[in-house]
Amino acid sequence: MIIPLESVTAAQVANRLVQVREEGGVVALGRVMTLIIMAGPGLVEDAITLSNNASRAHPARVIVIEVCRDDAADGLDAQIRVGADAGASEVVVLRPRGQAGEELDTLITPLLLPDAPIVALWLGLTPSDPASSLVGKMAQRRITDAVDAGVPALRELAAHYQPGDTDLSWARITLWRALLAAQFDQPLPEPRSVTITGNSERPATQLLAGWLRDRLGVPVEIEPIDAVELRAVRVDFDGDHLLIEREPGSWTAVISRPSGLDQSTPLAVRTIADCLMEDLRRLDADPTYARALATVR
Repeated sequence: MIIPLESVTAAQVANRLVQVREEGGVVALGRVMTLIIMAGPGLVEDAITLSNNASRAHPARVIVIEVCRDDAADGLDAQIRVGADAGASEVVVLRPRGQAGEELDTLITPLLLPDAPIVALWLGLTPSDPASSLVGKMAQRRITDAVDAGVPALRELAAHYQPGDTDLSWARITLWRALLAAQFDQPLPEPRSVTITGNSERPATQLLAGWLRDRLGVPVEIEPIDAVELRAVRVDFDGDHLLIEREPGSWTAVISRPSGLDQSTPLAVRTIADCLMEDLRRLDADPTYARALATVR
């Protein structure tokens, strides 16, 4: 069910949401958090689809805020979505106009779930300092997506990092990191260097390089290719190497170990919904991400 609301206040939206729950028998007791999504131009529906998918694992009250229309008359339009149009969550879309968009905290506060953690997500927007933004100050967890903004945005995030910050690009390489870590659970020679084959302009590639520099303490170079996904990671030892390689379009990687035995293993390409569901599982600081981010070049 979709309920449009025009020229309203945040308090009126909150009251209408309560009425909808009472009339439809919908309760907020199963909501585990408030998820605030800052949606860039034209990304409101994408944000709602993403939150609906994530709600299967993390039912939440979702507040989607459309980028402020500065040239419009001051005011607030809104929309409430429940039931099939909101997945396992309840969604409130806020469309502030003019000066209304400059005090987002006053718009959001009446809609927050009491005694529930707050997570902020930016789509199509990458603030250089998420923790200092109006929304970021309210959140325990702040999730950006620098995939379109590129490596320069990643460097800005590194310069202003605060505990609780993370980027979806970090979750995109979780399976690669797990696979690499598993290889070092077995006896291996001392690594000398690492070469990553991937797009050097992709934040995920740079974060993987940063993680390997931090964990192995050896030089890590990126062999650039014109592709979206990571292709391979090669760890060189004295006279030998470990290679993990995934062919384009494949969800399987081949591991070539120094012993000479090759092994195939699943290595799926993760969707943005997969990445968000992972990031919503933890609300504490991620020091491993912080160290990897700090080494980004």
